[in-house]
Amino acid sequence: MDTLQFIEGEFPWLMPTFAFLMGAIVGSFLNVCIYRIPAGKSIVSPGSTCACGQPIKWYDNIPILSWFILRGRARCCKAHYSFRYPFVEALTGFFFLAAWLSQSPLKAICLMLFSALLVCASFIDFDHMEIPDRFSIGLAAVGFAVSVLVPELHDFNRSEYAFASVNAAIRSSIGILIGSSIILWIALLAEAVLKKEAMGFGDVKLLGGIGAFLGWQGAIFSIFGGALLGCIGILVWSIVKRLRPQNETSSSPTPVKDSENEEFEGHIPFGPMLSGGALLYVFLLEREVLTYFSQFEELYREVSQRL
Repeated sequence: MDTLQFIEGEFPWLMPTFAFLMGAIVGSFLNVCIYRIPAGKSIVSPGSTCACGQPIKWYDNIPILSWFILRGRARCCKAHYSFRYPFVEALTGFFFLAAWLSQSPLKAICLMLFSALLVCASFIDFDHMEIPDRFSIGLAAVGFAVSVLVPELHDFNRSEYAFASVNAAIRSSIGILIGSSIILWIALLAEAVLKKEAMGFGDVKLLGGIGAFLGWQGAIFSIFGGALLGCIGILVWSIVKRLRPQNETSSSPTPVKDSENEEFEGHIPFGPMLSGGALLYVFLLEREVLTYFSQFEELYREVSQRL
């Protein structure tokens, strides 16, 4: 730790740059996971290949830069490939950088893992309207394990708390239970009112995983923060759609069927919204949200004492 502090003192730009680059590299791997896991393919082998089947050279697979150097076209067959590849890499790099700049080193590493799993789950949900259990149940399992190993994730310092790991494990467990149960009841009530499935159980399990990392306060905020982000996103999308010329053709090389468009119009993935709410809490609003909930806890204590 002393060595790390010395490096940060002498070269303040070095560790943030390393964090961003590491995030971009992880984002490149996440692109592989986003495509291959739903297809039931191995994420290890074969190596990265173009859609035409040709292996991608290492110098054409540099995170973020390669897309711009090649101008969005494969070197081997000149086919277009999506801007989403560098976007995922840059987004993951940004989250890694934000974690490093806003948290202690141990907690930052935990949140890097957390944000990477959320990015992967969100884009799979965008593409397939489902979240694989390895990213929902797996998120809860990893969050609980990390809480035990690194209680600083829940602000329990080993030097200050004799049973820091136990306290962190309890807080993580409460986050799993409260997060998943609240959104489950919301889903059941919405289904009863709308007479159709309003939310998948993948979202229920995902919020349990968010609670494992962030505690019950972060899980609750993720619901309402995610709903707010979703409303803003839908509003922006509606405005863009109205402004777009009716005869504009898609830039995608693969045409999208009308039935798929209709399905998307009727179903909006909630997983990315929950993830957005969770990351908004982590990087911007954690202190304010905890202060807000602490006021209710104090009010509850006062009422309990009077009774």
